[in-house]
Amino acid sequence: MEFITKTERGALEGRIAALRANRAVISQRIAEARALGDLKENGDYHAAREQQGMEESEIRRLEERLSRAQVVEEGGRGSDVVFLGSTVKLRDVDKGDVDLFRLVGEASNSSDAEYVEVTASSPMGEALMKARLGEVIRVNAPRGVKRFEVVEIK
Repeated sequence: MEFITKTERGALEGRIAALRANRAVISQRIAEARALGDLKENGDYHAAREQQGMEESEIRRLEERLSRAQVVEEGGRGSDVVFLGSTVKLRDVDKGDVDLFRLVGEASNSSDAEYVEVTASSPMGEALMKARLGEVIRVNAPRGVKRFEVVEIK
């Protein structure tokens, strides 16, 4: 089972709605390309059919994901425990570096320089889930174990 926030659920539902709305546009492209004649050498027809297949597959994938996902409340401000949706300031115990992380159900692929997105199913996300303020967490990273102290939870 996957955990997502209400915001993430809304984004997934919005993506599904946009893909469904695009069905008519793709069908029109296919019909126009078909009207041009010979389908064997019709690049527009094949491109439209390929796009149609990819978008239908994406709709099924997103619908399946939503059906398995459990929506949880986002981490509240002032909480001393990390939950999905929390933004956490961590200090690397070994190096002393301080970075800001946000615990999410699925990465949004945005390049927000304010914080690093960490999915709940990643090693870092699993270590962060339910960590408390002041606690030192251990993350089993590919290059060895890393330790971080939870400095602040937003």
